[in-house]
Amino acid sequence: MKRIGLLSDTHGYWDERYLQYFEDCDEIWHAGDIGSEEVADRLEAFRPLRAVYGNIDSQNLRLRFPEINRFTLEGADILMKHIGGYPGKYDPSVRTLLRQQPPTLFISGHSHILKVKYDDKLNLLHINPGAAGKYGFHLVRTLIRFSIEQGGFKDLEVIELHDS
Repeated sequence: MKRIGLLSDTHGYWDERYLQYFEDCDEIWHAGDIGSEEVADRLEAFRPLRAVYGNIDSQNLRLRFPEINRFTLEGADILMKHIGGYPGKYDPSVRTLLRQQPPTLFISGHSHILKVKYDDKLNLLHINPGAAGKYGFHLVRTLIRFSIEQGGFKDLEVIELHDS
């Protein structure tokens, strides 16, 4: 079993609580719009980091992370892309890939809207962790934690980061 900490759209913003909430995680995944190499470095220094670049990310981050990250972990096929849409409204840039070779889990960011939705047609789980940074229209910053075991997903938690 692997415990995953998932975030997106930090836009260069760092919050020490990322480490607090991801303390029990084996890996951290970032679904793009990292915003700075410093954020990526700090996450990577804490836990193994898997990420994709987003539309605001610099050339250095685009060289460091792929646009699409597809990998297998604990028997689950995972596909991550920053601009990906969601079930029923997948982005054209990833729609064909999802239909021809659907993963078990599809992760996207970009919208700043937290969404966890099962796609019955493609038999996949979609997760958008919302936005963990302060840039954008969202009112609450969010993170997600979940576990992967034997190709399945469990113990999904949404964490809201309120500013005091």
